[in-house]
Amino acid sequence: MLLRAKLVLWAAVIPKTLIPVITEHPMTALERRTVSSLALLYSFRMLGLFMVLPLLALYAADLPGATPSMIGLALGAYGLTQATLQVPLGWLSDKVGRKPVIVGGLLMFAAGSVVAAMAHSMWGIVFGRALQGAGAIAATVMALVADLTSVEQRTKAMAIVGVSIGLSFAVALVLGPAVAAAWGLSGVFWLTAVLALGGIAIVLLLVPTPAGTAPAHSEAGAEPSLFGRALRDPALARLNFGVFSLHFILMCCFMVVPGALEQLAGVDRAHHWQVYLPVVILSVAGMLPLMRMAERGGRPREMFLCGIALLAIAIPMLGMATGALVLYFGLWVFFVGFNYLEATLPSQVSKSVFPGGKGTALGIYSTSQFFGTFVGGAGGGWLIQHFGQPYLVGLCLSLAAVWFLLMLRAHRNAVTEPGQVPEVR
Repeated sequence: MLLRAKLVLWAAVIPKTLIPVITEHPMTALERRTVSSLALLYSFRMLGLFMVLPLLALYAADLPGATPSMIGLALGAYGLTQATLQVPLGWLSDKVGRKPVIVGGLLMFAAGSVVAAMAHSMWGIVFGRALQGAGAIAATVMALVADLTSVEQRTKAMAIVGVSIGLSFAVALVLGPAVAAAWGLSGVFWLTAVLALGGIAIVLLLVPTPAGTAPAHSEAGAEPSLFGRALRDPALARLNFGVFSLHFILMCCFMVVPGALEQLAGVDRAHHWQVYLPVVILSVAGMLPLMRMAERGGRPREMFLCGIALLAIAIPMLGMATGALVLYFGLWVFFVGFNYLEATLPSQVSKSVFPGGKGTALGIYSTSQFFGTFVGGAGGGWLIQHFGQPYLVGLCLSLAAVWFLLMLRAHRNAVTEPGQVPEVR
């Protein structure tokens, strides 16, 4: 059932305009197996992560020690350990191989899920979430994609993995509330543990093994000597700031939206999936024009800016809504923008990076993403508790505005400089 839902959404999201691009330069059988299996692995892992987002603010409120700050810390704790360990585990995978690190990370994720499922206090949830995040394998999975695909196919492979993340987010928003309605928050964490074990089976049975333990090429791993160059690169810096802002705003969104659905729209928590399901399906329809204009219309920069603008429009609608219709429309606008940006950003990193720096750039990118998760959850909860929701809305709007202006300036510079490659930089 879950796989069928993912396949239906996948077919809906990938526009027909991309089919000629895919068939014009087809992947080898090994590359197809690599990309499909790793995209499925990423989907299982991110599904387990995303299912918790619309639930913690509601279900954890009944636990001892629950405050907005503690709930925000529980949401963000995963991101702190992820951000801390992404690059070290990427280096370890260069030494011992990708698969051992990925399997170990998934075991750690499963262990954290079990701890959270058995927790009877907020501190138990926080510890379980932090333990989940210690399985920091995002950069290693991306490096394995790079190991097993050719240079010509790598950007396409990264884009497919990025789309799988967006699809996982969509499925999780519907599946999580439905599971929680039947078995509670602990049932969601138990399902997360099962998905992590399923990911291990995918790694061992489906994912090809690179020849030897060393990276297949210079772009597969993270090189310490390249960190300074990657951090100073303006295009990568904009993308890193963007993914930090995107996940900061996402965490803040789920500090606010579940309560608004109950209190403002009068939707019982057991039926939240009935709101998320039509919103997610309609958001897929909203993404298609953006993807079509980016691919067929040759306007990736403009559509990227449009995605950021949608976030900025949705933030006050979600945080300051006075009626159910405004809240529902704000959710749709938010998900259109978020899913488009989440699916687009990883491929833009691979397009923007300098030669030989892909592993390093992806490590920094993943660290930025999960640091945004931590700061958005922990900081957002603290801000709500001590200053109120309007201040949180203002901070999220400020981040979106800065990101938009940075990308707009880069777009204008690219237009005025002849010979620029038309990518989002």
